[in-house]
Amino acid sequence: MAFIPAGPFSMGDSLGDSGTNSDELPLHTVYVSAFYMDQNLLTTTNWDVVYQRAMANGYNFDYSGSGKGANYPVQRIDWYDAVKWCNARSEREGLTPCYYTDATHNTVYRSGQIDLGNDFVNWSANGYRLPTEAEWEKAALGGLNGHRFPWGDTISETQANYYSGGGYQYDLSNTGYNPTFNDGVSPYTSPIGTFAANGYGLYDMSGNSGEWCWDWYEGGWYGDAQASQNDTHGPDKSVNLRVMRGGDWDLNANYARSAFRNNYYPYPLNSGWDWSFRCVRTPVNLNDGLIAYYPFNGNVDDASGNGNNGNLCNGPT
Repeated sequence: MAFIPAGPFSMGDSLGDSGTNSDELPLHTVYVSAFYMDQNLLTTTNWDVVYQRAMANGYNFDYSGSGKGANYPVQRIDWYDAVKWCNARSEREGLTPCYYTDATHNTVYRSGQIDLGNDFVNWSANGYRLPTEAEWEKAALGGLNGHRFPWGDTISETQANYYSGGGYQYDLSNTGYNPTFNDGVSPYTSPIGTFAANGYGLYDMSGNSGEWCWDWYEGGWYGDAQASQNDTHGPDKSVNLRVMRGGDWDLNANYARSAFRNNYYPYPLNSGWDWSFRCVRTPVNLNDGLIAYYPFNGNVDDASGNGNNGNLCNGPT
């Protein structure tokens, strides 16, 4: 996992890409506390390891998950599946789950389709959870605030897996599906880590597969004072949609912008066919400036950060 440092950032469309009536406006400053985020989208292999154990220990999922291959993003999962999988990963590693069936936090969320509210979450738990929308956008920018993409203001097929040629001046490619991954067999996703990482060491924050976030979606949310609160968790409830971020292999360059807000139903209504997710964790102990990477290889002894089996980068050894 990569360490995302605490601090404020400007959230929303700073370049006028989204028009005047945009859900990406107004631009507002949000302070986000430090957290860890998976460097890569969840792979099919790693999904399966946790999924199989969870199914034998009281969990129930809407979908079993699938993907292009072992090292490709898992797909065909809905929002409920993503949240329950986070809990299952936490329990597998002996960590405290984040999601519960109600605000008392007495029963871990393991089955069914429950529309969890912000107070159903133990935000201080050391287990895994989905990123909030604010956490996701801060992480996607990689410290490069005020830009369209994690690397700058233009995009090409050498930088991300997306559908090029949508008529956007910042799109430097014009071939449609990325020809490197268009093998005629959908989905045209790419193996994780194919493209360069952003400034925080995160891969595929633009394109490849869309990513579920925690938040309920509300089009006018950025105009609400709560949107600028420290560590905002999004609306308590709005229309029955959850936030999605990051674009997709079959979506154009506009969707790949770091500020773009996508959304979809959390339940299985052709839901999540091309979408995946990555986990975050709240730090317990911090070393200032440390970036930590814990490989999640799907091995039974791999605690993914719950022990000393990881590698430390750019920090103390």
